[in-house]
Amino acid sequence: MNEERYLRQITLDGFGTVGQQKLKQAKVLVVGAGGLGIPVLTYLNAMGVGTLGIVDADVVSLSNLHRQVLFTEAMVGMPKVEVIKKQLSAQNSTTQIHIYQTYLTIANALDIIKDYDIVVDATDNFPTRYLINDACVIANKPFVYGALHAFEGQVSVFNYNGGPTYRCLFPTMPAADAVPNCNDNGVLGILPGIIGNLQALEVVKVIAEIGEVLSGVLLLFDTLSQRTQRMKFKLQAGNNEIKSLATSYEFDCELPLKSIDAVELQQLLSGNPVELIDVRTDKEFQRQHLKEAKHIPLNELTGRVAEVDLETTIYVICQSGVRSKKAIVKLQELCPGKDFVNVTGGMNQMKNYVDTY
Repeated sequence: MNEERYLRQITLDGFGTVGQQKLKQAKVLVVGAGGLGIPVLTYLNAMGVGTLGIVDADVVSLSNLHRQVLFTEAMVGMPKVEVIKKQLSAQNSTTQIHIYQTYLTIANALDIIKDYDIVVDATDNFPTRYLINDACVIANKPFVYGALHAFEGQVSVFNYNGGPTYRCLFPTMPAADAVPNCNDNGVLGILPGIIGNLQALEVVKVIAEIGEVLSGVLLLFDTLSQRTQRMKFKLQAGNNEIKSLATSYEFDCELPLKSIDAVELQQLLSGNPVELIDVRTDKEFQRQHLKEAKHIPLNELTGRVAEVDLETTIYVICQSGVRSKKAIVKLQELCPGKDFVNVTGGMNQMKNYVDTY
């Protein structure tokens, strides 16, 4: 251990060489390498956590840069985990960094998590959070949670020393469109940095066994008022006794759907006419849209289904790919037997192909 490097921590009363040695020996897995994951990884790496694991299958996009401050314009299109490993290694060459260029799934979650002491949830969707929770309960690993909504953020620690789990706070998964995410509704660039740093702090407290860990407490932070609130919750019977993963971690409304990605859609648009339905709001559509798209907001779909050409394949797009799934479920109910295809990633992945008005 390089004592000069960590001098300001080692000289800190209540932390010292004992706390620093605990960081060095710790293994932390961060699921998600975006707005939350980057501050978590940057500070844990700088502070001397010995081993870091990073799970993410995404690539850097231009829309990431306002909040994912480890990336530069030259990195757009590159795999996030590879870029982050290079950046973190330059920051602290002594850290062991393991990257997993994949999404966390039922098939790989337990195998990846088993090698780490603590898991950080830096994702932005409910299915993965429930998967992380259940895998951590099975593997008896604490996990540090962070979430963003508009100008507000949340932090808590689950499954810590027999404490409450994520399911004690959120017993059942909501519908796909029940809680908007930053892909659809945006996020103030600095908010992920604040919440991510609070997550990193909880990780350090758990590892070094200092302070009061946010177990059984949900910390709420409001950026506009600079106010915090603390909400307490208790362990609910059975939530810490999960023995196996569920057969599926999907939104309640989700059904198996046909899908294509942005590149495939672009190839279609360059050929024959395509029936493409954009189900975003008026404001979103006016800001930016594909010239080939027919605009029918999701909340108007039932009353305007007659405008859809049901004699051909119908492609449905939204901002991130979530509301378009909801739209297809509704369309399948209204028009059984017709062919609907979801555009995965939505307009967020069509940035190179849009006409802006």
